[in-house]
Amino acid sequence: MTRDDPRPLAYSNGEYTPERFRRLGTVSSPHAKRVITRVLKLVHGPWFALRMPDGVVELTTIGRRSGRPRSTFVRAYQVGPQVFFVSIGGEQALWAKNIRANPSVTLRFRRGTVVGRARDPRDDTERRLADAAFCGRVGPFDYAENAFHRTGLPTRERIHELHRAWLHGGTLFVVGDRENHELIGTRPAHREAVPVAVSGPGPRGG
Repeated sequence: MTRDDPRPLAYSNGEYTPERFRRLGTVSSPHAKRVITRVLKLVHGPWFALRMPDGVVELTTIGRRSGRPRSTFVRAYQVGPQVFFVSIGGEQALWAKNIRANPSVTLRFRRGTVVGRARDPRDDTERRLADAAFCGRVGPFDYAENAFHRTGLPTRERIHELHRAWLHGGTLFVVGDRENHELIGTRPAHREAVPVAVSGPGPRGG
């Protein structure tokens, strides 16, 4: 693996494969993904309810089949009038499929909420902004998250490697427009991060 191409770290044939839990990378059944997500939400939920960590937001999408709100915790960052968040499981994540069917999303940060429409990055500038945000500030939660996903002791460099692998191998989404300031929100956190994929292969489905 090189710094410029971190994809082999976590992805094999387009599927996310955590170093510590190799078998999770082979999960393809929507039902199995829902079960894994529910278990992870049970683990994260009480902790996040007390204090949402920096770098974590609760993402709410609209179920593509049910039309009901579906929520999960994801990794993302706000930079100015934009929020960048990534589907670690790529297009196969159930919440990513929901966004493709209906791009309306709500992102609940610790200090506020952002409402908008998710989309793909428009250009390399947006991708560079996302890379700088995901590979910038490191907090306590990042070390715990890294220990969950990777073998060995977490370090700042290893955290950046994992985040960059997610950006390269997963699916990046953007809310807001850096030129027209189209971000809608209630006291959105400044450059606060949001976990996509801390919650696993994908949230509850449609």
